Amino acid sequence: MRYVTIYGNAQSITMPHPQTYCKNLTLRYPIFCPFNGKKLKITLDNFLIDEEISIDYVSIGIGDSLSDKITKNIGFLTFNGNKNVKINPHQYIESDELDIDILEDQYIIVSIYIKDYCNLCGGVDIKGPLSKGYFAYGDQGLNNVLDINTSKQTSWVYLISNIDLYTDDSNKALICYGDSITSQDWPDYMLMALRENNIKNISVIRKAVSGTRILRQYDCITYQSYGLKGSNRFMHEISSVKGAYLVIVQQGINDIIHPVGEDINIFRPMSDLPTAKEMIEGINYYKDISNKLGLEFMVGTLLPIYNWRTYEDFREELKNEFNYYLKSNYKYIDFNLEVGIFDNNIWKFKDGYDSGDHLHPSKLAYKMMGNLAANKIFNK
Repeated sequence: MRYVTIYGNAQSITMPHPQTYCKNLTLRYPIFCPFNGKKLKITLDNFLIDEEISIDYVSIGIGDSLSDKITKNIGFLTFNGNKNVKINPHQYIESDELDIDILEDQYIIVSIYIKDYCNLCGGVDIKGPLSKGYFAYGDQGLNNVLDINTSKQTSWVYLISNIDLYTDDSNKALICYGDSITSQDWPDYMLMALRENNIKNISVIRKAVSGTRILRQYDCITYQSYGLKGSNRFMHEISSVKGAYLVIVQQGINDIIHPVGEDINIFRPMSDLPTAKEMIEGINYYKDISNKLGLEFMVGTLLPIYNWRTYEDFREELKNEFNYYLKSNYKYIDFNLEVGIFDNNIWKFKDGYDSGDHLHPSKLAYKMMGNLAANKIFNK
């Protein structure tokens, strides 16, 4: 038996709003459990916040669906023996072990209650068929069902970095690292496809932040939710995953499409535009870190951007040069070929595979990406 991470998130800052503090708030997250397990630990992370976070309690229950409904209350997590916990700025804390007898395909229901004023802007926006969250006014952490009049769904996940389950030695984790393409649906569909093919000893851990780049980051509140550059986040996120054996990186498109010139957007100078060589150096950095951690390394090709609002021929050429290098030098998953078609020397989304913004895939395309990634794993 050993601890294996079954759920994880990257650390970022939420979209800026005038209200940055919360009070008397319950957060609830139903987490799909891929393995049988006997004990769990949860890591809460204050990595990017300049203030102390104070949490009254974290309660754990078991559910049978991706909803707020608890079918069995397990108890409270403790942190160094205490139910309440304070997390210092830019720090994280791992809970004590909690006994839990949970079966695969059940849901761990995590409820976080924050009583006093707290800077709640450390979170990431996560979407997919296995991803859902809730917030509720008041102390509702022990309620079997949240009050429908004072609660609401949210795709933002706050504070939770990793959930680790004490489980069989044969179970292991793979990590999907990237930007908004990965913070959306395909990692969930990948896990579902693995399980449909009777591969039930792998958890899929998503470490992704919308807007992130390999080589650059924003230091303004306008784009604060776009997160840290690779050299400032990769090690923090990847090294925390227990039982990991593989990392899949799908990132780089924002490095290409964001720079437009200060005359158009003062925060996006053209000097931010990298060369293919610089982007490749960034991927090599990821690979070197992964190797040091004993992880296998795989990349996903970048997707079509034709008709995206900043589309230019030079961006298409840079993307294609980068993809060519990835396919020539790494183990890879050809997401681009799965969702795109090559037409008049330009990669475009296949019919029905564009979400409508000409950058993000449709739900169908995400499902196909997840299936492709799973097929790469079980036909390895």
